[in-house]
Amino acid sequence: MWKIIQPPSIHFGSGVACNYHYLPNSLVITSKGAISRGWIEYLKIKNFAIFDRVEPNPSIETAEKIISQFKNEKFSSVIGLGGGSSLDVAKFTAFKMRKKKIMIPTTFGSGSEVTSISVLNVDRKKTSFHNEKILADVAVVDPIFIEDTPMEVIKNSAIDACAQCSEAYDSKLGNYYTKFLCDKAFNILEYAIMNEKYENLPLGSLIAGLGFGNCSTTLGHALSYVFSNEGYNHGHALAFTTFAAHKFNLSAYAERFGKIVKKLGFKKIQLNQNLDDAAEIILSDRKHLDNNPKIITRKSIIDLLRTI
Repeated sequence: MWKIIQPPSIHFGSGVACNYHYLPNSLVITSKGAISRGWIEYLKIKNFAIFDRVEPNPSIETAEKIISQFKNEKFSSVIGLGGGSSLDVAKFTAFKMRKKKIMIPTTFGSGSEVTSISVLNVDRKKTSFHNEKILADVAVVDPIFIEDTPMEVIKNSAIDACAQCSEAYDSKLGNYYTKFLCDKAFNILEYAIMNEKYENLPLGSLIAGLGFGNCSTTLGHALSYVFSNEGYNHGHALAFTTFAAHKFNLSAYAERFGKIVKKLGFKKIQLNQNLDDAAEIILSDRKHLDNNPKIITRKSIIDLLRTI
């Protein structure tokens, strides 16, 4: 038995974010630079408030600050605008405030616009909140945002999407639907990256989100968070942790994933934390490890960390 959930309304295509009819009196949650980049002007939103201080790898305190600041406002909706960090904060905040959620990604890798997951730092540790009520009501995916995206952002977003769909394909929670979507997404993403056709990344990322959002990422993500806690970008960490996990799991995607990492030219990562302490943190991540296709032990984690 399996269940599929996704936003009731998904809009995809060049110009959809500009042409969507946003409700008046909305709260826009985004990162610094959204106004100067012209994002707000492009959306043509009228009568709105804005919080534009979402940080990379956001903390739960940021969401709590927004809730406290705007708790007495009667917003019609919360609009998340930006990368995965902004969308995760927006979804969590709207969920707590019981507001309509409209998610607009400007980077294409997290798939957050179509998942019921919000990843926030709690006590300086990445924590995944899973709840169907976190799911967006509307996802607006406009490929035009990729046009002026720096290559470093494209790299980290693209490898994130590749990691998510390839890990999810092997997940114990996977089913015919998720495997179909995850494989389709990986094929689109792989072609876009290897042939530098980055305009195809938004579609691949969207499909990846619909796929992994209905099952689970696995070992690669569990391994990555200790690196993210030390300041590595999430995608940069996944480039090496997911590759190591795919080899451990004997995934059909291992070789192809490795070629993508090489094409994108990621620099090696190194963990400063004591391996035993890191293994303890990773072992506690049951949401990812319990769905991994192979059993994970403390020894196997330490061995993997040594190879990364």
